[in-house]
Amino acid sequence: MVELFHTDDPVLLSAVKAALAEADIPAVEFDGPIADMYGAVFPRRLMVLEEDIAAARVIVHGFAPECLA
Repeated sequence: MVELFHTDDPVLLSAVKAALAEADIPAVEFDGPIADMYGAVFPRRLMVLEEDIAAARVIVHGFAPECLA
C-alpha cells in the first residue's frame, strides 16, 4: 500500500473514503488512534493499493487538490 494523502480534517477524510468506495478502490486509514490522542501533530494517512494510486489521485484532486503534492 502507498500513501494517497494525509490530513487532520476528518470531514475531508470521510468524503474521500466514501468516494473511493463508490469507485471500488479499497482504502485503509492509518494512524487513527494516535491522531485521536495528539490531533494535528499526527495526521491520518489514507493508503491505497499501488495499482489504484492514479485513479485515487483523480478522486482526491476533485475534493482537495492542495492535498496532493
